[in-house]
Amino acid sequence: MSLNPGSSLAVGASGKLISQPLPAEEQLALLFHLTESSPHVSSDEHPPRPPHSLAEAYAECERIIRRHSKSFYFSSQFLAPDVRRAVRALYAFCRATDDTVDMAVDDPARALATWVQQVRAPRPAPYDPVLLAWYDTRTRYNLSAALVDELLAGVAMDLTISRYEHFADLWLYCYRVASVVGLLVMGITGYVPGAEPYAIKLGVALQLTNILRDVGEDARRGRVYLPHEDLARFDLTAEDILAEVYDERFRALMRFEVERTRRLYAESWPGIALLPPQSRLAIGAAARIYCGILDKLEANDYDAYTRRAHLKLREKVVRLPRIWWDVCCLG
Repeated sequence: MSLNPGSSLAVGASGKLISQPLPAEEQLALLFHLTESSPHVSSDEHPPRPPHSLAEAYAECERIIRRHSKSFYFSSQFLAPDVRRAVRALYAFCRATDDTVDMAVDDPARALATWVQQVRAPRPAPYDPVLLAWYDTRTRYNLSAALVDELLAGVAMDLTISRYEHFADLWLYCYRVASVVGLLVMGITGYVPGAEPYAIKLGVALQLTNILRDVGEDARRGRVYLPHEDLARFDLTAEDILAEVYDERFRALMRFEVERTRRLYAESWPGIALLPPQSRLAIGAAARIYCGILDKLEANDYDAYTRRAHLKLREKVVRLPRIWWDVCCLG
């Protein structure tokens, strides 16, 4: 998507305009301003459709995760049933929020503004199974509304920002769309104080993995997440990424990004010991299996344009004994 002149802009070293991230409340306020929408909507404004039962709503969340996030579905099977149901509702909510923008036919900003209104409604829309299950999970576990706003603001960033000047700017995006999810997950599983910094690093690592895996797909959408300062370090530009330049410069860039992401996975690993014992294997499996995508990317000689890095089910299963042992070694 093109940059919106209503956002905060700065001129990057390449001479291109690069939007600057805003605080969460300001990012969402900008969204409502650009779409001339109200920040809130009464639940009475929901159109009449057949309501879903809570059981049906949670079942739909499970179907969404099974279809769209095989790695997470695999890892979450190791959670206790009630925790697993709530965590899958959270991830279905995240998926629906992303799809609100990615699948919008005409006006993604207005679609997201409408979705945020529905999320903030005093009662959930009975016709939307994801919102129904999410509302139940959010209230049952008393999850932070401020964290939810951070997540929504992260998705809103995609509407006004298609380039990042510095890694610190990209870190904020990763924090909002991934680390916040980890913090919300801990609100469901429970945790020992001090776990938050580890969860933040793991979330950033997970999102960086997504970004590296999807370089080609994002480029075809006109988006380059890799920061300008990193591109310049290897004599590349955003235009080179959009043109799908694949040479030694690009491979060197990807090696650099993969190594940084692996360090974040390693630095986040001790935090799993600060989770309840019954939740550690699931989170450890999610981390190690997603880190395995980096191994695949490396095996593909860093070709993120024409080859999608992923692990097959048998490759995930083969990794489980080592993951189990490493989790046990945490104490």
